[in-house]
Amino acid sequence: MPLPSLPAVLVFAGTDPTGGAGLQADVLTLSSLGCHALSVVTAVTVQDTVGVDDYLPIDPEWIADQARGVLEDMPVAAIKIGMLGSVEAVAAIAEVVSDYPDIPLVLDPVLTSGRGDPLANEELLEAVRDLLLPQTTLLTPNSIEARRLAEDVDEDNDDPDLDECARRLMDLGCEYVLITGAHEQGAQVSNALYNTRGVVHRLHWDRLPGSYHGSGCTLASAVAALLAQGQDIADAVKEAQEYTYQTLKNAYRPGMGQYIPDRLYWVRGDDEE
Repeated sequence: MPLPSLPAVLVFAGTDPTGGAGLQADVLTLSSLGCHALSVVTAVTVQDTVGVDDYLPIDPEWIADQARGVLEDMPVAAIKIGMLGSVEAVAAIAEVVSDYPDIPLVLDPVLTSGRGDPLANEELLEAVRDLLLPQTTLLTPNSIEARRLAEDVDEDNDDPDLDECARRLMDLGCEYVLITGAHEQGAQVSNALYNTRGVVHRLHWDRLPGSYHGSGCTLASAVAALLAQGQDIADAVKEAQEYTYQTLKNAYRPGMGQYIPDRLYWVRGDDEE
């Protein structure tokens, strides 16, 4: 008798030949947390653990065809979106996911590489605001991305704090916003989950030394995995943060740049952990 299927999570993302971020990180995270990853390539990147040198956006029809092929073949329990690559890709993905409004959608707005290499221009940001945010269950920007997405939304206040950024982003249609604080100052990293009523919870984590490649991908994919398994948003976000923190505590440095989270740390940990 065949075993029950694993919950399937559909990922739209760019490739990363280092395996540290992007589609490869998403697939490994989802697999580590007991899901079956369905992968749609949105862009092919040229990068190492130091930064992104170039990228090639995939034709939007190919993106849509990749997604519809698997969506029409098997049930999908959650959708995660990472690097988009082009305005045309945003439009294609938005059209696809609009046909599946009951599937929770986690959007990780990948606007730059860890080094700061730009991966999204203002035209793409506007397309994300108009086409994807209204369909997003959970948006997971870091503080820099949150400010950039929220800027110019309210011209009377062009220097919003993070609480105001979250409010603006939810006004654009997001159900929940998780803003991570690794780029802010302080001995601890504070991550806040918001809904339309305000802060749902704010979790604090000891700041780890070093710089990490793929931490945002890991967190967003972990949330998607837990949503696919039936957890509610608040619990999924808490558990995903704990998982991501452990991957960072156990990170390793295979190249000359950033550390890579160990998404399979639990395989190599001792029994007590």
